[in-house]
Amino acid sequence: MSSSPAPAEPVPQPPTGKKPMSNLGQRLIFGVIGAVVLLGCIWYSAWTFALFFGLVQMRMLWEFYRMMRKAGYKPAALLGGCLSLVLFGAIHFLNGVYHYEGVARKASLYVGPEKGGWFDFVPVGQNALLALMLLLPTLLILREMFAWPRPNQSFSPFANVGVALLGLLYVSLPMSLLNALVFTENGYDYRRILALLLLVWTADIGAYAAGKTFGKHKLAPSISPGKTWEGWIGGTLLTLLVGWGLGYLLPEMPLVHRLVAAGVVAVFGVLGDLAESMLKRSVDVKDSGRIMPGHGGLLDRFDAFLFVVPVLVVLQLLFG
Repeated sequence: MSSSPAPAEPVPQPPTGKKPMSNLGQRLIFGVIGAVVLLGCIWYSAWTFALFFGLVQMRMLWEFYRMMRKAGYKPAALLGGCLSLVLFGAIHFLNGVYHYEGVARKASLYVGPEKGGWFDFVPVGQNALLALMLLLPTLLILREMFAWPRPNQSFSPFANVGVALLGLLYVSLPMSLLNALVFTENGYDYRRILALLLLVWTADIGAYAAGKTFGKHKLAPSISPGKTWEGWIGGTLLTLLVGWGLGYLLPEMPLVHRLVAAGVVAVFGVLGDLAESMLKRSVDVKDSGRIMPGHGGLLDRFDAFLFVVPVLVVLQLLFG
């Protein structure tokens, strides 16, 4: 009895489509595009800087609220986003009014008694900022009252208010305070934000390279297992070196100030990174968003700023 012939082996077919781009390729291409847009906006003018970072901080706030929604909260994302723009715009105007008027500024953060032109709108900006701070809790609570009761939510409505406030304090306020760093007595100075970016990027690159090469002792294993003390030390040393080298970019800034800024970035930058890592782990997400393929969300890209910028502003207020 003859057996039936074995089925013929399938003939491999040539691929019909293009090979998908690797994650490294995506990171490289979109990283370059993002860097070009960022550097172009901060270099061109004060208003393009404000437009770029105003939208960035609003998107970062949305990513924060999105993660909080995953945890079961229902923060006022639309209202919070609008309030964040008011906050950023008011702080930008109060710091940049001298620049737009083309006059020298003597104070670091507050406007003087000048009159005329854009200075006529200074009381409006100050009152808008004050009104926002005073009415913010009321607005958020009213929003919860109109939405009450919420089906399928075990949290108190005041928990939603607290999360909405936290987003504005954690994300929008630090990013808005960038305006206090980029305006000097001579007006808008793109070199200052460029220097901050270089320090933050250097700290990340140095920590990654040193951690991959020498890393053995975990920095915060329960929050970010990939970070090591060796990586942090390497990133700190490289950041201090770049802080010294920034004398070529900012020759008028004393060496001590540049090294202090580098030290703040090295210490508080990694704390900001760890804080956002803890946030993502608490809601079980890998990235805060998907706005940049291969890079995650904007909150992933600018998390160091959320701790670094307030410290630098406080130091600027205290010591100039």
